[in-house]
Amino acid sequence: VQLQASGGGLVQLGGSLRLSCADSGRSFSNRDVGWFRRVPGQEREFVAANRRSDSNMYYADSVKGRFTISRDRAKNIVYLQMNNLKPEDTAVYYCAASTNSRIILSAIRDADSYAYWGQGTLVTVSS
Repeated sequence: VQLQASGGGLVQLGGSLRLSCADSGRSFSNRDVGWFRRVPGQEREFVAANRRSDSNMYYADSVKGRFTISRDRAKNIVYLQMNNLKPEDTAVYYCAASTNSRIILSAIRDADSYAYWGQGTLVTVSS
């Protein structure tokens, strides 16, 4: 499993970006996926997640209503659509995937539940 995140960049307050995460092993259909972010000097923070067999999406309260996680199963890509961006959204964003075993719902927001990580893509929101 090799995850490649892309789509970060510089955007103004209120703008939008769409992050993409591709899996070279084409195994997303068998994995739970998530997005996390980290601000330098701070802990990694959960952003959004989706379990493989679950139509529900899970979000951090700070992004609910603004961010959307989705999958393109044909292309084996996971997206994070980010709208109405704020300066506090500035961070390095990481996509993550589980092993073939399902993550229990209570642990879906826990970074330790994910076995595979992309390299991160920087999102900067200017005011």
